[in-house]
Order: sequence, then C-alpha cells, then structure tokens
Amino acid sequence: MAMKENDQIIKENNCGTKMGLLYVLEAFTAIFKIGSISNNCCSELVMLGKVCNSTLVKRTLENPLFKDLNTVTIIAKSIETWNNFLALIDSPSPSA
Repeated sequence: MAMKENDQIIKENNCGTKMGLLYVLEAFTAIFKIGSISNNCCSELVMLGKVCNSTLVKRTLENPLFKDLNTVTIIAKSIETWNNFLALIDSPSPSA
C-alpha cells in the first residue's frame, strides 16, 4: 500500500520531472552511498521540495534491490542531507 501512496505523491507533485538526471544521480549517490553534492545540485534538490525528496527516498527503499540497506540510516542521512542543503542555500554568499 505504501508504494502506491508514494507513487501518488510523486505523480501529484511532479517529482519525477522537476530535476535533471545528472542531479538525481548525484543526490542518490550522496544519500544512498558516499559522495558529495554540488551547489547546483543542492539548489535543484531544494527547488524539488522536501515532500518530493522524502517520498523519492522512501520509494527507492521499497525497491527490492535496496532491501539490504538500513532504512533508518538512509532516512536519517536523507534528513541530514536535506538540512545541509537548506543551510547552504540560506547562508549568505561571501563578499567578492
């Protein structure tokens, strides 16, 4: 049932069409593996929105390919990454 709910949220919020594939892969690597995210990707992900970010992470975790991942760790990493994005976007740019 959760899979259908997540699919509906993704569809209603156009989550699948708001972000370029390269940024999706960059964000995926940072959340599900080890990697960093560029400022451009960070901006794209924040524009995507928290609902889309959370739902796409949950939807990915429902995939049998990721059954061996620790769901609690991935969700915590996703939240931490999201908060880091917001801090980066909200921080003032250094003066030139």
